[in-house]
Amino acid sequence: MANSALQDTRAWGVFLVFLRLGLTSFGGPVAHLGYFHAEFVARRRWLSERAYADLVALCQFLPGPASSQVGMALGLSRAGYAGALAAWAGFTLPSAIALVLFALGIAHFGQALAPGALHGLKVVAVAVVAQAVWNMARSLCTDARRIGIMVAAACAAIFLPYAWAQVAVLVVACVAGMLCLSQARQVLHEPLPMGVGRRAGAAWLALFGVLLAGLPLAAAVFPSHALALVDAFYRAGSLVFGGGHVVLPLLQAEVVPPGWVDNDIFLAGYGAAQAVPGPLFTFAAFLGASLQGHPSGWVGGMLCLAAIFLPSFLLVAGALPFWETLRRGARAQSALAGINAAVVGLLVAALYHPVWTSAILRPQDFALALLALASLMVWRLPAWLVVAGCAAAGALLAAFPA
Repeated sequence: MANSALQDTRAWGVFLVFLRLGLTSFGGPVAHLGYFHAEFVARRRWLSERAYADLVALCQFLPGPASSQVGMALGLSRAGYAGALAAWAGFTLPSAIALVLFALGIAHFGQALAPGALHGLKVVAVAVVAQAVWNMARSLCTDARRIGIMVAAACAAIFLPYAWAQVAVLVVACVAGMLCLSQARQVLHEPLPMGVGRRAGAAWLALFGVLLAGLPLAAAVFPSHALALVDAFYRAGSLVFGGGHVVLPLLQAEVVPPGWVDNDIFLAGYGAAQAVPGPLFTFAAFLGASLQGHPSGWVGGMLCLAAIFLPSFLLVAGALPFWETLRRGARAQSALAGINAAVVGLLVAALYHPVWTSAILRPQDFALALLALASLMVWRLPAWLVVAGCAAAGALLAAFPA
């Protein structure tokens, strides 16, 4: 009873931390990883730099939204399954609720933001990602070989901006780590405190496969609009590498041709999704709320939201116990050293495009990004305060252009 009560308390604490991040984490999945790094590695010290990088590497390998999966894993490590649910809910529900409201016509978030405020939020993402890259590079790229892997990964990601290239880079870095870093001094194993055993992990992975194969059959045998929706959104969440922007064509192909959602409404919702914090996969809530027929509204939004994120939970809970065992060995640590250096390289590439290229358009943007970076790294201001300040500064710059 005491352990259960303690876990409930921890789960509530996890929810509150992720709720604040869900309300303030603008900038897309790479920026989200930067916010997580600042909150859970630098500030709260829930895990070390190396353990965090290993976790990011695993989630980069898995299909689905990497930042949300990292959040679920952090919640799982802190408070078990309740913590994973709390982390997902806190980080996801703010943007999902906002998009359902937009779909219902109650609030128009794209118009509610002051001109320039959205651009200010893009600028602050540059500072957040730059801080994460700097801190992770100092810890994980400590010699010439690791720096070489980092640079090669960054160049490959820039010249090959495709979802498959990210996975290919990590595979090559894994091999390079085993070949080139095998003689490097091995570090002590830093365990990820996961309350999931290998038997439970195998069960979660089996359930993932059963649903992926079984839902299309069930939708064909038992014609039901709700079941067809669950099948479509579960499949989209299961088969996509590269994050939210990559899932959009899949979702468009699923909901527009059958007439479930009008294409103009689809595009309007995609625009609104850019103006809210949190993961872009919450666009599923907008689509569910905009459906023709039943279910729609709140029921449709929450059904589609749960369906698209369910594969992420099953994969994270299933893969973590095997990942934790795999990363203990000496050769696995060499491979992970290469993968972690490549992860830093992928973040460097993402810092350039799309984070930098979409935000730094004029000298004022560069100055604001420098100010935000100094606020985070030198003056140690809270991330939420820096985010709010950059949004206000962006609105001011738009109101009084040079």
